[in-house]
Amino acid sequence: MAGRFFLPFAVHLSKATPILMFRTEVNVPSANLNLTLQDKVVTIGSCFAEVIGNKLQQQKVDVLVNPFGTIFNPISVCLLLKAASGQPYNFENHLVEHKGIWYAYDLHSSLSSPDKQELLQQIQHSLQRTSDYLQQASLLIITLGTAVAYRLRDTGKVVANCHKLPGSNFSRVLLSPGEALPALEDMHGFLKQINPKLKVLLTVSPVRHIKETIQTNSVSKSVLRVLAHQLEDAHEDVLYFPAYEIMMDDLRDYRFYKQDMLHPTELAEDYIWEKFVAAFYTSEFRQFMSAWEKIQRAVAHRPFHQASAAHQAFVRTTLGQLHTLAQKYNIDISAEEQALQHQLLP
Repeated sequence: MAGRFFLPFAVHLSKATPILMFRTEVNVPSANLNLTLQDKVVTIGSCFAEVIGNKLQQQKVDVLVNPFGTIFNPISVCLLLKAASGQPYNFENHLVEHKGIWYAYDLHSSLSSPDKQELLQQIQHSLQRTSDYLQQASLLIITLGTAVAYRLRDTGKVVANCHKLPGSNFSRVLLSPGEALPALEDMHGFLKQINPKLKVLLTVSPVRHIKETIQTNSVSKSVLRVLAHQLEDAHEDVLYFPAYEIMMDDLRDYRFYKQDMLHPTELAEDYIWEKFVAAFYTSEFRQFMSAWEKIQRAVAHRPFHQASAAHQAFVRTTLGQLHTLAQKYNIDISAEEQALQHQLLP
């Protein structure tokens, strides 16, 4: 698995000389969840929740990805999951209008509208959809981004997003484990009421939040790691995936960051993804992934001569392979089938 990634940090001098390791690989043991293509998943939290969710979607997993938009702090994540699990909460009391657009303090700016009632309908739709998924899902992935949060000065309420309102409206705070852990415990209780079989997987986002300074980012990530450890330690159905540790202690190199020096590169994301799949999914799922990647490459192929006999035969062969996979794994192939059918001559 790791052989795909060129990490030149080890030297082998001879058969009698042990390998000198200059990196510490993070080994993630199997969690014995044995998830399959048929297991529904929900992801919520920072942008890294979107990365994992999108990769699952690409592999035909039925996954709900960040239904409330990107949410960084644990207090806001807990509030939304509790609301989706049935806790009464009046979102209308926490809306704000700014420059002709209505926003919800508890959600990302992607959920907004010039019309207040339309925004409330969006919120209700997202809540209902999330509730439906949570009741059927096998796994909930919560990616914690930062323990730095913003409070409304007027009420002291922690907000998920400031929506570019004046900074004077908010005070910046570093959430403590003592404040955030009860919220996580409360959230866990609500989740188990609607789906006793649900497993909760916590991660700390490997994305660096250095806008708050590197020093504060270090403290913030430490708080999140403590929270994840304490919740995992208290509940058998709560697990931890070390995405943060893989980035910081395994890859541990700026060449695995994008040009902004904050976000992991696609290569780093793929490395973390493969560790994730190996720990939580069945060997059959990994076999499907291998076959499906070949199909995806075939569908994405753009020939110089689409009308050639060779390409037409290639498309028909790929369609046959696609139908075989669909029958074997019971997956929706309509998008891929349509893309291939468009390449066939009448």
